[in-house]
Parts: sequence; C-alpha cells; structure tokens
Amino acid sequence: MPPIPELTLATLALLFAVAVLAGCIDAIAGGGGLLTIPALLSAGLPLPVAFATNKLQGTAGSLSSSIHFIRTRAVNPATFYPAVLLALLGGALGARLLLNIKPDFLKPIIPWLLIAIALYMLLAKKAGQVQQRQRLSLRAFSLLCALPIGFYDGFFGPGTGTFLAIACVATLGHSLTTATAHSKLLNFASNIASLAVFITLGQILWIPGLIMAAGQFLGAQVGARLVFKGGPHLIRIVLFIMSTALALKLMIWG
Repeated sequence: MPPIPELTLATLALLFAVAVLAGCIDAIAGGGGLLTIPALLSAGLPLPVAFATNKLQGTAGSLSSSIHFIRTRAVNPATFYPAVLLALLGGALGARLLLNIKPDFLKPIIPWLLIAIALYMLLAKKAGQVQQRQRLSLRAFSLLCALPIGFYDGFFGPGTGTFLAIACVATLGHSLTTATAHSKLLNFASNIASLAVFITLGQILWIPGLIMAAGQFLGAQVGARLVFKGGPHLIRIVLFIMSTALALKLMIWG
C-alpha cells in the first residue's frame, strides 16, 4: 500500500458526515460515490486506496438499506435469490478482471447511458409510477440484467444502483419504489463480492473505511425510509439529479 497521510479527528468526522449524506442518497437512487470518493481523495488517500475504501463503506450502505427493505417486506430474498446469486457472481468476476484490465474503455460510454436514464426520468413521467406488466421472467432477468450489471459493478461501478433500478422497472414491471428496494439487495450482492477481492489486495484503509461505513449505514436507513414516504416522485427527482451529475463528472473529470 502506498504511503497514507495521518488523518485528524476533524477529517474523520467530516468523512463520517459525508458518508451519512451519501448513504441517504444511495438508498434512494444511487450516486453517493460522487460525494465519498472526492472526500477520500481530498483527505489524501491515493486513488486505488480511495476506491477500495469507498467499496467498504458503500457495501455497508447497501447492506443497511437491504435490511430495511427486507424487514418491511418490500423485498423477499427467498423468491429473488437467483438474481442475487448472479449479481454476486458478476461482482466477483468483474473485480477479478479489474486486476488485469483497466476499465478505461467504458469511460466514454457510461456518461451517455446515464444521460439517457436522466432523460427517461424527465420525459417518461408515468414510467415506474405503478406496477406494470412483467416483460422478463426472473431467470431471464437474472442472466440478462443482474449478472452483467453485477459484473459492471465489480469492474467499474459508477451508476450501478441506477442501472439496477431502471432494469427492474423496464423488465420486471416494478414500480420505482419496488425497483429501488430490489436494486439495493442486488447492489449489496455485487458490492460484497468485489469488496472481498479488494480485501485480498490489502488496499483498504480500515479506520476511515469503518467510520464511513457507520455513517453510510445510518444514512441508508434514513434514505430507505424516504423511498416509500416520498414514492416515485422523490425517486424520479433524485435519479435525474444523480444521473446527470455523475454523467457530467465522468465526462469532465473521468
């Protein structure tokens, strides 16, 4: 691991606060990494360490929101397990490939996909308002959506939660609220798989990572509750904002 600067209590407190806000945003629409990765880099962490540490705290957030959605019966893991298992497999395969190939070729593509999602949220105002006709079986969804998006999460990552939620709306006919709940469980599966790879590489800075994980866990609990209180309207607004912001970030700064 490259040299790491000493982190003051004030810096750790700021990282915790950023993680709380990011956890709330992530639980609603994804995109919290727009806040946490710059915060870790500003604290002086080298890029590989910042990405690995970010994966730790992001995993805590997706775990937290998944726990809430399971407890409130918005998600039933017993019936959704094929998609969860393939998202887990995809995350592991993507993270392993990352050890050998840099994902630079994806950088010109992903912003345009995110812009398409933002426009979809803006123009297709009735999409995701209520449950629609299911277009794919769960098995087909698992193979065609959960596996490749899980792979993408392990290999590159930005926008994963957004892609998963939109996939649930478009193929399973979910409302935005139901899609968001299911996407968090899939995101946790791909997160935990890629996190295991980062742990074996020894790139995680544990003290700030665990402090931010606690913040993410708390923030995600708040965000998960807002998903059903705010409904599709809130999710649509946050999805539009975060998709646009993430696309611009990738276009301008890479």
